[in-house]
Amino acid sequence: MFPVDLPALQESELVSSAQIYLSSLDGRPHHECYQSSSKPQVKVAITAGNVRQLQLFEDDQPPCAVLALHPPEDQNQVLALYVQDRWWPLDDVLRTSSQSRSGLVQVCSIMERVVVFLLSQVVERPLLGEVSFALHPRTESCKVLWRDNQAVGFYSVKPKGSLCDGWSGCCYLLPVLDTLLVRRSSRRRGLGLQILQDFCASFSSEEFLGVAAPLSASMAAVCRKFLQQQLELRERLYEVEAPGGWSQRRNIWLNIQLGRYSPHSRGEETRPASTDTVD
Repeated sequence: MFPVDLPALQESELVSSAQIYLSSLDGRPHHECYQSSSKPQVKVAITAGNVRQLQLFEDDQPPCAVLALHPPEDQNQVLALYVQDRWWPLDDVLRTSSQSRSGLVQVCSIMERVVVFLLSQVVERPLLGEVSFALHPRTESCKVLWRDNQAVGFYSVKPKGSLCDGWSGCCYLLPVLDTLLVRRSSRRRGLGLQILQDFCASFSSEEFLGVAAPLSASMAAVCRKFLQQQLELRERLYEVEAPGGWSQRRNIWLNIQLGRYSPHSRGEETRPASTDTVD
């Protein structure tokens, strides 16, 4: 079994286990090493200098972090995570042995939230060490896409009526697909379309649905293909800015027809929230 399949941890157990292990590192023998099973094999000494805490959530009160092992020359490279009292290779944390984890599965446990964190912050990081996505809140509504016993993507939603932020008191006026990612190794297989279809089906009773603005070029391409197939959704799917009032909505299909998502019609196209998916 893999970490996500083991008996569910409470968030407090994950944190306390990490803190106990971290405080014990100085007293451990320096010859203790971790050796990766993937090629090329990497051997790293498990010392306080090679272990760091990764904050999991946007809201860090109470703090929640997982321990990551990195090579001494590159703190941004994660080799393994300390979970359930042992070090797990990064790839194993993103795997499952459960047949019930197939397709899009709602995130419920703390380990499933660790999977979302790894996908958004670690596994698919762009060049130069920059992060595409902001950290998610600990209560974010997310689904992980499982395929062939591996986590290959996820998406998150801001439900209608949920708070837009922690200070204004404004709430979303419609469900909004906020973040979406498919791993590079699994792109061009229709998975972006599958996620968009699942989002729309999950809120089939809503008159209007949103996708967080601004759309990246890749997300606009997914929406184009999706709306070419789903004619009945052309009047329902909008690019929105929070909280999603009519002055903050732009019909995606209309914008596609007007060429507003073409590279020549816009400047900066990247956004932490709105996807780096290529379908």
